Amino acid sequence: MKPLIITTALTGAETTREYQPNLPITPNEQAACAKACFEAGSRVLHLHVREDDGRPSQRLERFEEAITKIRKAVPEMVIQISTGGAVGAPFEERMAPLQLKPDMATLNAGTLNFGDQVFINEPKDIIRLAEKFKAENVAPEIEVYESGMIDSVAKLVKKGHITHTPLHVQFVLGVPGGMSGKPKNVLYMAEHLQEEIPTATWGIAGIGRWHMPCSTIALAMGGHIRVGFEDNIFYHKGELAKSNEQLVARIARMAKDYGRPLATPQQTREILGL
Repeated sequence: MKPLIITTALTGAETTREYQPNLPITPNEQAACAKACFEAGSRVLHLHVREDDGRPSQRLERFEEAITKIRKAVPEMVIQISTGGAVGAPFEERMAPLQLKPDMATLNAGTLNFGDQVFINEPKDIIRLAEKFKAENVAPEIEVYESGMIDSVAKLVKKGHITHTPLHVQFVLGVPGGMSGKPKNVLYMAEHLQEEIPTATWGIAGIGRWHMPCSTIALAMGGHIRVGFEDNIFYHKGELAKSNEQLVARIARMAKDYGRPLATPQQTREILGL
């Protein structure tokens, strides 16, 4: 069976300690969490940063501090920064951290309603961001929220705006305003991606109540899995997770029972083309 890459989205830009008291916010907390998640089986860290008061931040210095401390704590972890930021963040601020040369960063493939807000990614800005990835030699992780975005990404690949191979695409399903995490949606997204970009790898981030259904299907289909407090703060319905690493450990245990090996750090980099 294909090795499984577990990504941890440990903080996000929207989750607050009001709802999840164990949310890691400071660079020191994020570094300690990264180490614990790596030991539990995660190989990729999806990173948003916050100020000490919990406010979401795209400040370059804050990203640099967090990346430095995470790399010191767990050198083998693949660091994947977010260029999405918080909804409404100026696009120039979203692009800026690419100059820090993380292993990967996210490239959101379109605009969508995001709860009560609109997450704006205009076509011209998506192209500008894709070209910035090439200039900085950073591998993109393409985030898609519905099937039409796969078609848009395929066009960007065809036109040469996205050139990294193998391309890794993350299905983010269950965002209010985006495609839900119903099993038939996961199946369709995986099949559609295979048709449009046959060489691409894919992973799933099931938001909220869709976390376990999406993860279970990805485990069986050979996809990769994202967990963490950015996407889901519960372990069971009504029971808050104690930590990000608790969510990682559950998927690692499921993979072992299923007979699917966890990717080693070297395998992770090979699969993602790093």
